[in-house]
Amino acid sequence: PPGLRAKSRTHCFGHRLRFCCHWPLILNNDLELCLYVEPIVKMQEVDGLKMVKEFAEEMENMLGRKMKSVKRMAETVEDADFFHEYNATLEFDYYNSMMINTLDEDGNSVELGGEFPLEENEHFNKLPVSTQQSVIQVPTNVYNKDTDILNGVFMSEALNEVFTSNFEKDPTLTWQYFGSSTGFFRLYPGIKWTPDENGVVTFDARNRNWYIQAATSPKDIIIAVDISGSMKGLRLTIAKHTINTILDTLGENDFVNVIAYSDYVRYVEPCFKGTLVQADLDNREHFKLLVEELQVKGEGKVKKAIKESFKILNEVWRGSLCNQAIMLITDGAMEDFQQVFEEFNWPERKVRVFTYLIGRELTFADNVKWIACNNKGYYTHISTLADVQENVMEYLHVLSRPMVINHEHDIIWTEAYMDSVAESLLLMTSVAMPVFSKKEETLSHGILLGVVGTDVPLKELMRLAPRYKLGVHGYAFLNTNNGYILSHPDLRPLYKDGKKLKPKPNYNSVDLSEVEWEDTEDAKRVVFLKNEYFYTTINETPFSLGIVLTKGHGKNVFIGNVSVEEGKDFQISICKIQIICLTYCETDIDPHHRKLTQFQAVVQYLTGKEPDLECDERLLQHTLFDAVVTAPMEAYWTALLIDGGVETAFLGTRSGLMRIIRYVGAEKRVAKKFLSPTDKENIFTLDHFPVWYRRAAENPSGRFLYYVPIEDSTQGSLHPAIHIIQTMRFYTLFRISCSVFFFLSLQWMDVNCYVIDSNGFIIISKDRTDVGRFLGKIDGSVMSQLLKMGMFKRVLLYDYQAMCKVNPHYASGARPLLSVSTVLFLLDFNIYSLWHSDPFAEANKKSKGDILQPCDTEYPSFVYEPSIKETNSMIKCGRCQKMFVINQIPDSNLLLVVIQADCDCSRQYVPITMEPKEVKYILKTPAKSVKCDRMRSQKIRRRPESCHAYHPQENAKDCGGAAAISLSIMLFLACLSVSALIRR
Repeated sequence: PPGLRAKSRTHCFGHRLRFCCHWPLILNNDLELCLYVEPIVKMQEVDGLKMVKEFAEEMENMLGRKMKSVKRMAETVEDADFFHEYNATLEFDYYNSMMINTLDEDGNSVELGGEFPLEENEHFNKLPVSTQQSVIQVPTNVYNKDTDILNGVFMSEALNEVFTSNFEKDPTLTWQYFGSSTGFFRLYPGIKWTPDENGVVTFDARNRNWYIQAATSPKDIIIAVDISGSMKGLRLTIAKHTINTILDTLGENDFVNVIAYSDYVRYVEPCFKGTLVQADLDNREHFKLLVEELQVKGEGKVKKAIKESFKILNEVWRGSLCNQAIMLITDGAMEDFQQVFEEFNWPERKVRVFTYLIGRELTFADNVKWIACNNKGYYTHISTLADVQENVMEYLHVLSRPMVINHEHDIIWTEAYMDSVAESLLLMTSVAMPVFSKKEETLSHGILLGVVGTDVPLKELMRLAPRYKLGVHGYAFLNTNNGYILSHPDLRPLYKDGKKLKPKPNYNSVDLSEVEWEDTEDAKRVVFLKNEYFYTTINETPFSLGIVLTKGHGKNVFIGNVSVEEGKDFQISICKIQIICLTYCETDIDPHHRKLTQFQAVVQYLTGKEPDLECDERLLQHTLFDAVVTAPMEAYWTALLIDGGVETAFLGTRSGLMRIIRYVGAEKRVAKKFLSPTDKENIFTLDHFPVWYRRAAENPSGRFLYYVPIEDSTQGSLHPAIHIIQTMRFYTLFRISCSVFFFLSLQWMDVNCYVIDSNGFIIISKDRTDVGRFLGKIDGSVMSQLLKMGMFKRVLLYDYQAMCKVNPHYASGARPLLSVSTVLFLLDFNIYSLWHSDPFAEANKKSKGDILQPCDTEYPSFVYEPSIKETNSMIKCGRCQKMFVINQIPDSNLLLVVIQADCDCSRQYVPITMEPKEVKYILKTPAKSVKCDRMRSQKIRRRPESCHAYHPQENAKDCGGAAAISLSIMLFLACLSVSALIRR
């Protein structure tokens, strides 16, 4: 072209790579590139098993560094406690996270406050922190100057040096902390804690999953609650709160059931009769809903309840098979229950019994104490709702005794959770370790000092399995030992509640099969893929790593071996190339690099300004190779004679490199969001390849892909820009086609003319409000006929991560089930891959007062059958007949549809929509229903390796202030007499 100096051959990097541009051969706006392939440029097949093991090894090393940091913290606390002498009169000022940088009316620092320098830190979610000092957080219900608190805080000051030392050794560390058994929480780096709107701090480290899992071995728990007539009113309310609090102390490695008793024993969930179920979030929430429905009646027969509880624990084969306990919640025990313990639990006493006496009355306290103290349990008296939390937590200290006496420092990893300390919506996992007292005088008591831990953002962990190595549709995922997703690119843990994003109730107990069949908010197009799965365990953790490679694009990779040293001579223009969200260089390792963007880091590394940067040389090689090969595109785009209507030309490569040229300014641009830095869906990111890139990859060779996205689902505004791969003379084609049709069909005086894509979405219409909508919703009669004729086929899709409005006539606390078709498809590994287009805006709209809960939804997608190139038909609609003609537009994913408009068929044919419908599972016969099978089912799981349920040196007499209590026959008879008088 004029102004462009053509070269027959350009030599780059010392003749190792050569390409030529034959400018005279530009035909139909195509650029013919001639690439001389040398032996260093080749196609290589990906070894999935080898790759997954390499990823797992890197993750093991990364997580291993976190475990070493936690071990150093645990050793420091134990040593500090060993040399610390308890001082009952200790006075000690510390930095309280609520009080720091707070002044009183006179301008002086408040007590336990003081000046505490904070600086915003990118590494810690841009929060103001101090990397020089930790702070202490104390829940509102704990006195912050209690003697035990002051001694613990003073003793744990030794952690400050270890915190900073750990951070220097491993700069990728995030939050480090120590949760004390007395209630305080030491956190590094130091931050100012923000209370809730009522000025209350409810965060208690002892309630957190990482603390509970580290403090105890896995548990099998039976909760038996008294619902006899005497439990009415406040007592029942306290009992329900106690059950809920116990349930909150359980996790995925624990198993549970809840029974209620009066004259007879009933299971709160009949489906769970005679068994234990995994205490995952779904089942716990399901129990809570059912517990709220309990009502009092009859006489309390505790003997029957205890007997049923032992039967479950002794006869059931499933469960944690470690700690076993019965939680008895009652306002009194009057029967002769000693025989039950003799039959089922003595002399081994493998099952501990914890008793909770509800109400202010102490008439039956001795009996309730006796039960706990003679079964290695613990007795507590709960008279108000405020007593529940502290009293329930006591059982954890009892269960931890054998582990503490053994001095077994088991390292635990938690399931995925949202970070509440940083108030972020990022998924995390924590590694934690218990801390024990090493003093000899405390040995038999098994004193647990607390738990130390640190957080690992799962996003950082998944960086070690980069998407560019896995192909267009490939990805990696992590599972816990219980079969739940730890991390997956298609996991949707959040939902929209008004304008606010909130975690779903079941966000961390989602099964792999439910994300493999995911439906993102704007997925309505489907492409059939055949995937291969590879998986392995990550040593020293309870996690498993899996990768997915799609046959075709995922199994082979193109290697262009351009060394980084040679690439340092290649000048990258910041205006011409974008590398935005992939991790080319580790900017987190050195604090001096943390403010660099990935682009800045790459440029400084290639130019030799930052040689100490740790960069992914293989990825940089791919990027440099792509940069060289695509270099002529800039000149080509500039030289093109565009007739107008084209705003942007762009090119993307597997390495994450993008070349973009804008033909119009931002003020004239219609697709203002498309390919902008904030438009994560359409650029290369850590989590996925852009939607246009993935869709084009599966588009047949030689064909153009056209689609119209939705710009903003929250506003519902239509985005009229059409995205294609090449320059457009498309509007002209459309006008000519319709004109020809009008000329040949003069008898049709009124027609509607549409261009639709292969999924039935309108690309062009004379009514611009139709653009982006589904044809079946505008004209159900035509789409119905196309389905009947076989030109389109309906494909049912399922969303197992949906949120639905609560129906007052249908409430369920458990997550709905997988369909049979899903199981069959998963076994066959023929996985649907869902593409972004336009959102289920209607499904996300929620008026005030609506409550959402997890559910399953079903919705259709429609796919064009390419073997039928054209067809026409006539539809009878009452007194008129509607004619239509449809033709495939060559070399594209488009079809031209012309429909007679003067015949209304809306009465005979309802619109065909793609709106999701909730899949409801009716519980007819509890023991035989599909829903019951799902709720009772146990996934294939890997049990935790260690179990500490028993130690001969344990001091079981410490059972709630009731040592060596014997059952009083006289008191028992008196109780029966009083009971008889009351009932008269």
